[in-house]
Amino acid sequence: MQKPLPDLTTARQNLKVQQWITALSIVLFIAKITAWFLTHSLAILTDALESIVNIMAGFIGLYSLYVAAKPRDTDHPYGHGKAEFVSAAAEGTLIITAGALIIYETILNFIEHRPIQKLDNGLILIAITAVVNYVAGAWCIRTGKRNQSLALQAAGNHLQVDTYSTLGIIAGLLIILFTKLYWLDKAIALGMGLFIIYNGYKILRRSLAGIMDEADMELLQRMVVLLNQHRRPNWVDIHNLRVIKYGSLLHVDCHLTVPWYLNVHEAHTEVDALRKLIQDEFGDAFEMFVHTDGCLPFGCPICIKADCLKRQHPFQHRIEWTLDNLISNAKHNNEASNATAY
Repeated sequence: MQKPLPDLTTARQNLKVQQWITALSIVLFIAKITAWFLTHSLAILTDALESIVNIMAGFIGLYSLYVAAKPRDTDHPYGHGKAEFVSAAAEGTLIITAGALIIYETILNFIEHRPIQKLDNGLILIAITAVVNYVAGAWCIRTGKRNQSLALQAAGNHLQVDTYSTLGIIAGLLIILFTKLYWLDKAIALGMGLFIIYNGYKILRRSLAGIMDEADMELLQRMVVLLNQHRRPNWVDIHNLRVIKYGSLLHVDCHLTVPWYLNVHEAHTEVDALRKLIQDEFGDAFEMFVHTDGCLPFGCPICIKADCLKRQHPFQHRIEWTLDNLISNAKHNNEASNATAY
């Protein structure tokens, strides 16, 4: 059974948030590059270079969310949500590139030293950008989680990583200001470069997992717990459970075994109950396909339907649904066969 896709309100909201983030990135870059001109600090330059990446990533995110907001069509029957994964992959790559550029610039500065000046003014400017970045990143992550948008979450994580790197730079520059140990400027830049590369790798890894439809084990485990807690007597077993993400859309499909004597309408009622259970837990942004199977005699010893008039073997024990037996493309016949004499 297929549930109709929700309207595009969520996708449009994601796009609007990304527009604000992109505009903010431009303003913050101007502030940081001004701080660099004032101070000639290599550490502050690393912060400004990362802001260039923020701007580029913002425009990439804007385009991906614009594409993701399009309704599904003949050429894209599952919608355009995968564009968000491509955007996150591009952003992760850009972050890694920024880290590499920071390290390169630091090495060059070892060769041609430039003196630091007016640190106090530069510190004030980048401290303001740190606060703004953190607040914007938290808003982005919260909206991305609520709307299940990887692109917004990646943008928010990037902004918060930028905040942490800025705080590290501020701490280092304060030490330099009071101790006059100017070599720390280069050390801070190298450390921030490596930190930025690591965080870019994490974003890239997560986006590639989405592109390759890697199973989200945390999400599947939540679903296993949900199904066990609200298991209905007519749900003899569920198997071949799969969850695929298309941007903010979850696509769920599975096989549901029901008593063989249910008519089409009764079997459809069980499917509706399963769909509603998942919808109440995970929200409207999902579609679901369920294939129904009729039970077979070997399932009787594990069938929890107490009032079954067609039972051929006595009930012996209930099989607890686990991640392994729900994602397996087979009925629980092995466990059931072990519970019966044939």
